[in-house]
Amino acid sequence: MKGVMRFGRKRKLSPRSTGPYRISKRIDNVAYELELTQELTAVHPVFHIFMLKKCMGDPSLLIPTEDIGIKDSLSYDEIPVQILDHQVRKLRTKEVASVKVLWRN
Repeated sequence: MKGVMRFGRKRKLSPRSTGPYRISKRIDNVAYELELTQELTAVHPVFHIFMLKKCMGDPSLLIPTEDIGIKDSLSYDEIPVQILDHQVRKLRTKEVASVKVLWRN
């Protein structure tokens, strides 16, 4: 049996999950131990069931950890690729610029 791990804070443009990882042991009703890769040795291998989701059959939907570029601090850099759109909204007392960016991850 395999599971996919949700990783980091959930943001609009951040990767939703990484994996799949094999479940090595069921700790209790709500905790599972995963067989993580060498890159994730700093991460504790036991996860609550709400942090896991069932592995999907299509591997193109999953993002490997090599593509994310996870650092030792368990964070990653978001690299902008291109600015897609720019607009300025006028409020009562000021103008606010917003930019739509295409990110690498």
